[in-house]
Amino acid sequence: MASQSIRRKWCRLIKWRGTRIKLHPLFVLLMLLSIAAGQIAQIATLFGIVLLHELGHLAMALRFGWTVREIKLLPFGGVLEVEDAGGVPAREEALVAIAGPLQNVILAAFAWLATAFGWVDSRWADGFVQANAIIALFNLLPVMPLDGGKLMQTWMSLRIPYHRTLLWSMRISLLFSFAAVAASLYPLLRGGHVHLNLLMTGLFLAASNWTYRRNVPFVFLRFLVHRSRRADHRVDGGTLAQPIVISENRTPASVVKLLMRERYHLVYVMRQGKIRRVVPEGQMIDGFLASLTGGNADLRFFM
Repeated sequence: MASQSIRRKWCRLIKWRGTRIKLHPLFVLLMLLSIAAGQIAQIATLFGIVLLHELGHLAMALRFGWTVREIKLLPFGGVLEVEDAGGVPAREEALVAIAGPLQNVILAAFAWLATAFGWVDSRWADGFVQANAIIALFNLLPVMPLDGGKLMQTWMSLRIPYHRTLLWSMRISLLFSFAAVAASLYPLLRGGHVHLNLLMTGLFLAASNWTYRRNVPFVFLRFLVHRSRRADHRVDGGTLAQPIVISENRTPASVVKLLMRERYHLVYVMRQGKIRRVVPEGQMIDGFLASLTGGNADLRFFM
């Protein structure tokens, strides 16, 4: 019920190639205020930039064969919801993330060329280039669910276990979100005014990542489900295995937290310095998932 009420807050816009495109109420409010202030051209330009930014993500995702359910547009970017979340290769996720800011670079370059050839007014082009630069650079901040946050998470997942990646990307995102809120309020200490846009953005990102913090166990569980399905395909195609060495008293729940996103693992179970058995990662994951269905595991373990 909670997820349904959250979804209702997003305003349905259009549906394209099976993908729904929605507007966040903040974007709708910004549009209405801009129209009331007579800034129709400015808000139309912002909407076009944000939409093309997200279409850059969508085009790259479709190129990799992802199933994209919907795009949610915010004043500074958007969020893609995909069916394959948690099961896509890190390389694909990184390329999909960078495709949005790259779209802004292309748009800014086009505006610069159009000005050079005299096709558009230079003042409009300067504002257009600046808007693209702001959106691209803002989205590259290391905060989930921004593109920079996804790139950070992808980079971390290649170096530390995936569960630890989820936790640290969430913590770093919360840190930057609260830093944005603090920066928006800092002018008050010097007798100035609150930076309202930065405050609203910081609060939105902080709320999103606080919610994400509670959802980490379920994000990790989704990763394990996809991982279990992909394990057999990796073995069939041949792959190098990275060992995980544990004592025999370790539970499956503690072992799955050691899985690396882009590695295949064989789990070596040790007793008194000797190998007692070797367990493929798929068997270990299946054992953990079976313990969930039997009610013997607590997802709070993954917080």
